[in-house]
Amino acid sequence: TRRSLPKGGAVANPDPETILKEPRTVAVVGLSSNPEKASNEVGAYLKEQGYRVVPVNPNEEEVLGEYAYDSVEQIPEQVDVVDVFLPPEKTPGIAEDAVKASAGTLWLQEGIENSEARRIAEEGGLSYVENRCMRQTHEGMQ
Repeated sequence: TRRSLPKGGAVANPDPETILKEPRTVAVVGLSSNPEKASNEVGAYLKEQGYRVVPVNPNEEEVLGEYAYDSVEQIPEQVDVVDVFLPPEKTPGIAEDAVKASAGTLWLQEGIENSEARRIAEEGGLSYVENRCMRQTHEGMQ
């Protein structure tokens, strides 16, 4: 359900499919080097599909052959999508980080929803997706 916002309010959220149309830079927050983890599986898939995958995980040095950053804001290039694999209570901080980094979209993976993260992202001008798997969404477009 889309609530209408007054003029000058938050940006309208495009469809998740629209966000994934062109290969772009995706910061995967919580990307693990453990191939058993969903974050690793989705990160590897996105990389195979031509996305530039940038790991964000203070507990990792390198994941999928890419340097791992401690935060989204530290990434020296423009980030289009911040894909989050963290518990819901950690997402408002990630939302703030994504806004500071001028990312395009905050995307919370399947099973992750947080109204505070949504408010921060939308007030910061980001598109917002929650409770959706990026891989499944992309596969559904093929």
